[in-house]
Amino acid sequence: MATIEPYFLASGAKRYRVRYRTPDRRSTDKRGFTTLRDAKAFAATVEVDKMTGQFIPVAAGKVTVADMSAQWLPSLIDVTESWRRRQESIWHVHVQPKWGRWYVANIGHDDVQQWAAELSSPTREPQPLAPKTVRHIVGVLASILDYAVAANRIGTNPARGDIRLPRVTRAEKTMLTAGQLQVLADEVPDFYQPIVWLLGSSGMRWGEMAALRPLDLIGGGRIRLSRSYSKSDTRSILKDLKGHEARTVIVPPQVEAMLTAIAEDRARDELLWTGQRNGLPLKPPKSGNWLDAAVKRCYAADPDFPTKLSAHELRHTAASLMISSGAHVKTIQRQLGHKSAAMTLDQYGHLFDDDLDVIADAMGSALFPPGCGQSVGTSTESGGETG
Repeated sequence: MATIEPYFLASGAKRYRVRYRTPDRRSTDKRGFTTLRDAKAFAATVEVDKMTGQFIPVAAGKVTVADMSAQWLPSLIDVTESWRRRQESIWHVHVQPKWGRWYVANIGHDDVQQWAAELSSPTREPQPLAPKTVRHIVGVLASILDYAVAANRIGTNPARGDIRLPRVTRAEKTMLTAGQLQVLADEVPDFYQPIVWLLGSSGMRWGEMAALRPLDLIGGGRIRLSRSYSKSDTRSILKDLKGHEARTVIVPPQVEAMLTAIAEDRARDELLWTGQRNGLPLKPPKSGNWLDAAVKRCYAADPDFPTKLSAHELRHTAASLMISSGAHVKTIQRQLGHKSAAMTLDQYGHLFDDDLDVIADAMGSALFPPGCGQSVGTSTESGGETG
């Protein structure tokens, strides 16, 4: 059993030391508790952890966050190269300066909470960080400490749980109507017309489109997606789809005909599209490129046309058109490659609101068909008064 004894600092302040034995019967201690209650709580935790096999020696936590990050970074083998580089950048710029020299065992929940608040504080110099950025930064620290937990360096992760982080305000998505998509397709250069139609009708991501080959066109208005290009620095890297699951998407017959015509001049395993100048996989259009120019012309002709539109927002356009056509949320989920229908509803749930009117009308017709002769709340008993 653990024993507790008081001791005094040079300043005269009273502290408590907990002496206990590790599972291998070695004697050790932990000191520095300011209250007897805290010392007793630690002693009780030690005994429970020993009985449940979850005991972690105090010395195991005497490893710095920097040392743990050196093991954590190489372990990121199940993410894209661009994501890994982003995590590494966040570590060097934001996490290492604050936590690099800390022992993982010395980091408490309050320490992480205070740091998160400082990152988004209005008084932060040169300026407070955006809520989404703060979440990414704290997420990197949490991921490193997850690794420390898995390595039995600490028992719990102080950066997980009820850490309060700034709320992210979701930006409003820009979506085109069917008519606006037609106008945009007419305005872009001929080379990009099939791409606009494909993205705006199928909802596939740019990287998925850029990786298409003739052999991916399987007929019947269906395209098999199994790979995608992602950006890493200045290179395009071919990788598995997001979520690592291949899927089949559908396109209108007219769009399929456009793709089939392009595929006729390609080998089966050749890319459908490559850069017109460099022959490399297509990259999303940058600001001021062909898409921006087409959008400006569309807006000049129609003030209701969006003033700005990214290539990714053609994916949102496709989702909107699917919903307005009456497609089931599970069908849209599969088409877009979302992990779950809940994710689809989280992204586009507000677009389903119009379906409530359709449901109300349908239920009204079913429950109260015309000519049924039923009236509600208007009958009176014979001889009774009204009014």
